[in-house]
Amino acid sequence: MKFCLIFLLFFTNLCKGQELQAELMAGIAGYNGDLTQKRISLKSVGPAFTFNIKYNSGDYINLRAGIGYGQVAGDDKKNSEADLRFRNLSFKTNILEINVAAEVNLFDPEVYTSSPYIFGGIGLFHFNPFTYDNDNKKTFLQPLGTEGQGLEEYPDRKKYALTQLCFPVGLGWKWTVNEKWDVSYEFGFRILLTDYLDDISKTYVSLNALEAERGPKAAQLSYRGSLPFQYVGEMRGNSSVDDIYFFSGIKVSRNIGTFKKRE
Repeated sequence: MKFCLIFLLFFTNLCKGQELQAELMAGIAGYNGDLTQKRISLKSVGPAFTFNIKYNSGDYINLRAGIGYGQVAGDDKKNSEADLRFRNLSFKTNILEINVAAEVNLFDPEVYTSSPYIFGGIGLFHFNPFTYDNDNKKTFLQPLGTEGQGLEEYPDRKKYALTQLCFPVGLGWKWTVNEKWDVSYEFGFRILLTDYLDDISKTYVSLNALEAERGPKAAQLSYRGSLPFQYVGEMRGNSSVDDIYFFSGIKVSRNIGTFKKRE
């Protein structure tokens, strides 16, 4: 939150007399990770909303700071491969994000009223994956350490943080309606530094050790197959590729005047 506030104060003071826009986007959020088989899976999507304050320079480069909210999910029952359906894992999470980004028009905005653009930036996002146990009770997964995080037997596996960096990158197409209103379609991936958005990454651990340290529910949600467990050390997820999530939707922008520098 601090760097977003600094960013807003920065261009508030530098952009005396320049145009500002308020932007609201409604659409979908989705994710790609260990519970999806396609780069973009419609089976993982949920609603998404973003709000930005943008400094519109009237030239090629604009700056914006914003906040976003989305819901994503994944479920092995929706996978086509039998081995993945047997694994029987699932998760859901809400995502709250703040970010700052530079937006680059690819056409001269003084000449064209319709133009593609690209953007890139940095942000923070908060997530907290959960699932439903065998009694259909909502259970948050990170405290359970389902892959041995925090156990003495697995010193190399640390608990993952629920608030982390993200790097928004994407593209869009903007249409200028009149002097006050723009309408855009935007699609943006978030590059992450974690493979635990879905609480799945590495290999199965000893369920006995997990139950002894974290209780029976941790063991139950670590392995949800129907056969007797005999998979210690075998792949539970793919740790070589980090998870990603995306926001996509229709965005409406309105000019809200100018910031005037305090004298």
